[in-house]
Amino acid sequence: MDSKRVFTGGCHCRAVRFEADGPLEGVLGCNCSMCTMKGFVHWIVPADRFRLVTGEDALSTYTFGTHTAKHLFCSVCGICSFYVPRSHPDGYSVNVRCLDDVDLDDVEVQPFDGRDWDAHIDEIR
Repeated sequence: MDSKRVFTGGCHCRAVRFEADGPLEGVLGCNCSMCTMKGFVHWIVPADRFRLVTGEDALSTYTFGTHTAKHLFCSVCGICSFYVPRSHPDGYSVNVRCLDDVDLDDVEVQPFDGRDWDAHIDEIR
């Protein structure tokens, strides 16, 4: 995909909207309990390539374990379209399923063993 592409996305009710600059590569499918339950498909985006357009006031935060990851979700509809991951606390993990006009079938998704996170995190850093 074009490295200059600007992707748009957000939550179900559209209260939260964001932009992220491409390319859409390095996408991960994680099998940890959180990602499995949410259906989250990760695209790690550096902070300087991510912009929250609307909805800062609608976001709520959930943390657990080390409390490093900031699991942000829309307080209106409950969708987690992006969050600050423990693996990249200086960026965002965007849920590819929440991007506009992106067909997940057209995206190469690499598996990541998040159930054994500590043993595998160096693979994606």
